[in-house]
Amino acid sequence: MTTNANLKALTEAGVSIWLDDLSRHRISSGNLAQLITDQAVVGVTSNPTIFANALSNAADYADKVKDLAARGASVDDTIRELTTADVRDAADIFRDVYEQTGGVDGRVSLEVDPRLAHDTDKTVAEAIDLWKAVDRPNLMVKIPATVAGLPAITKVIAEGISVNVTLIFSVERYKAVMDAYLAGLEQAKANGHDLASIESVASFFVSRVDTEIDKRLDAMQEGHPLRGQAAIANARLAYAAYQEVFSSERWKALQAEGARAQRPLWASTGVKDKSYSDTRYVDELAAPNTVNTMPESTLQATADHADVRGDLVSGTAEASQKVFDDLAAAGIDLDDVFTALETEGVDKFEKSWTELLDTVAAQLEQAK
Repeated sequence: MTTNANLKALTEAGVSIWLDDLSRHRISSGNLAQLITDQAVVGVTSNPTIFANALSNAADYADKVKDLAARGASVDDTIRELTTADVRDAADIFRDVYEQTGGVDGRVSLEVDPRLAHDTDKTVAEAIDLWKAVDRPNLMVKIPATVAGLPAITKVIAEGISVNVTLIFSVERYKAVMDAYLAGLEQAKANGHDLASIESVASFFVSRVDTEIDKRLDAMQEGHPLRGQAAIANARLAYAAYQEVFSSERWKALQAEGARAQRPLWASTGVKDKSYSDTRYVDELAAPNTVNTMPESTLQATADHADVRGDLVSGTAEASQKVFDDLAAAGIDLDDVFTALETEGVDKFEKSWTELLDTVAAQLEQAK
């Protein structure tokens, strides 16, 4: 356990600290193991952008790429091999955390190909393939919360696979995600799976909501009084929805069978607007049974100067709803905001995936 007072306070408030980054260098240098010991990090998330950045550092992957090139591996197969190897090795580093927390933490997330975001069946097939390829119980397969992603979440959970649902922006979509999870658990039970072995988190994106809404407010009025209020209010409303669903009779029946609640995970917690405190999405969203996945810059800022004051989320639904009522009254089209954010989120990951394909293709060519 870390001796850092801020990270300790965050953990004691019920927050699991996960790192939003992964690379071969972090694994081989011992950095990842050190973050577990010194910075209270108990999990890792990755995404196509993170892997595009990691694999652009050719030296870290040179030997493996050379070997794959000699075997005539395709670009797609090479990416699969390199990313699953990183995730597998990271999962092994976190195995002790996984055992010590009874499988709650010590998780490493790997995303399905973002080009499949609007194809349910291909997402399911890819998720099952990744689960088998990594072959570690502490893997979480990331599936986007698109309309096509929702039935995929249910089907993958029904196979006994742990899922990190990503790219959630609105409370309405988050409720559909929780419903998809419960339906998956019900099917998993019917399929004979041990519900206690299935873990899930719902990645609710934070900072991007402020970025999009602030941009629209700025167009109306410089220094608009509602600036910077939307993201935290949105996440707090999501937490209220979480509390409601996971105290329902439907949930209690599954819990009696050993099921675990799907924890809210605060994603996109790096602050984009420099006028805001760089730890605001950590300080303001500390709450029991949550995960905060942070880029390392946010993790270090949290360790250095966070202002953790315990649970600032429970009981804030009414005040948070008022923020959204005020935004709507001010002329912000919230449905349009959330649609735009989801579209942009999928597009960004697709773009990163294309960059990844190009990088690896060049590395294979060079290795030949």
